[in-house]
Amino acid sequence: MTLPTRRLTDDVADRLRALIDEQGLDAGMKLPAERQLAALLGVSRNSVREALQVLNAQGVLMTRRGGGTFVRWRHETWSEQNIVQPIKTLLASDAGYSYDILEARHAIEASTAWHAAMRATPADKEKLRLCFEATQSDDPDLSSQADVRFHLAIAEASHNIVLLQTMRGFFDLLQSSVIESRQRMYLVPPVFARLTEQHAAVLNAILDGDAEGARRAMMAHLSFVHTTIKQFDDDLARQARITRLPDDPADHLEKKL
Repeated sequence: MTLPTRRLTDDVADRLRALIDEQGLDAGMKLPAERQLAALLGVSRNSVREALQVLNAQGVLMTRRGGGTFVRWRHETWSEQNIVQPIKTLLASDAGYSYDILEARHAIEASTAWHAAMRATPADKEKLRLCFEATQSDDPDLSSQADVRFHLAIAEASHNIVLLQTMRGFFDLLQSSVIESRQRMYLVPPVFARLTEQHAAVLNAILDGDAEGARRAMMAHLSFVHTTIKQFDDDLARQARITRLPDDPADHLEKKL
């Protein structure tokens, strides 16, 4: 009995996965053009195109028409039941617990930024630069994914396994909270500009080895996010209350007349 031959498309898809890992491409980062990928892998552009479609369907990549192909967010699920799931249950019953997540981020990320400034290697710093650049995408989905990756890259650069594993335990929660806030903030250009400035301040402090500056910059960034999201939520609640106001009695009188 002969085994079915493996499709060329699957082989190319596997090689593309390996290339993504080799080049250290993280969420939100853009892949080389099809022509470059074909040359790198020694296959036709049509084979690359088909392999990209496979990886898109598997959720590894995402393609924007006219904008290129990007790496999707990928996370480990080892701690899903231990850490994430109970908090997800709380969030499902009361969205207000999202503010607890922001408070937890204050405590954790002030430390990761401080340690990253003290310990980041040249490779860590290069990854941080790439993640920061990826947050500048004009696509809010890609930008928000890169935002999460930027914060995680800081935790990786801290070289503190407990802080890193704690951050990984919050992958899903951080992803959902950052993506939601980032996409909402993206619609307000002055707010998005502030986010960019704050990320740059954190990055530059880490690159300069300024631990206290990195800690302060991260705290300022997360405080801004907290305040802005609270304002957005208050505005939405106010608008919802307005829509529930009873009709003006004068309107009913006018209709009767």
